[in-house]
Amino acid sequence: MRVSEIWIYPVKSLGGIRLKEAKTEKKGLQYDRRWLIIDENNTFITQRVFHQMALIDVALEKDGLKIFERNNPESNITVPYEPVSGETLSVKVWDDVVEAVTVMDEADVWLSSQLGQNVRLVMMPESTERKADPKYAQNGEIVSFADGYPFLVISQASLDDLNTRLDEPISMIRFRPNFVITETLPFEEDQWKRIRIGDLDFEIVKPCARCVLTTVDPATGQKGAEPLKTLASYRRINNKVLFGQNLVASNFGIIREGDALEVVE
Repeated sequence: MRVSEIWIYPVKSLGGIRLKEAKTEKKGLQYDRRWLIIDENNTFITQRVFHQMALIDVALEKDGLKIFERNNPESNITVPYEPVSGETLSVKVWDDVVEAVTVMDEADVWLSSQLGQNVRLVMMPESTERKADPKYAQNGEIVSFADGYPFLVISQASLDDLNTRLDEPISMIRFRPNFVITETLPFEEDQWKRIRIGDLDFEIVKPCARCVLTTVDPATGQKGAEPLKTLASYRRINNKVLFGQNLVASNFGIIREGDALEVVE
């Protein structure tokens, strides 16, 4: 079993970036979901409501994050890695209220224009410690602006199995994993408790319950019924549709595409 893809999503709910290697940190992969778009109530917004967010991509540049329209790359804004405006706010992500820092007025203007309402871009500073759910992450693990946990793994075989049941196949990006694993059986990741990727150890803490965000086509921003409709027919447990596994890390370092995965438990 090997890591076939590594993904980060620097701005929550905007486009992902595939990497050849990434640094693991306490909150997740470096740069992963460290930025967040908030509304006038300082509450996070996502593709669940603003489907057009699927069409805004992000690139890691030397001087900062480049945020751009996929279908019109000339329309873009570069956001420095270190905030310029730097106002501290309390922002809401699901049930959590955490401290974040505003980034740059020009980015707020550009994103507000794209999304048709007043929004702001904020960044999670190193000092903010947002706890993962202690019911599952029992060693005080912290997380970025990701929904709940620092890392998400899905096997390619699980997607391949799903695609045999769909009229039109979909890509893995619908599910926004950090790690894609090859050479497994479908849903083999459901059985794992602890894994090692290269020399890094991870604990599987909870299956990932999927939401309507998976029904937004990342290529078009259009919403449909799939894949949730089909997944619900065979992956529904306790009224939740499960696909992928949430992880926490036991140690930290570099993970690379092609690294071997070993099931420890």
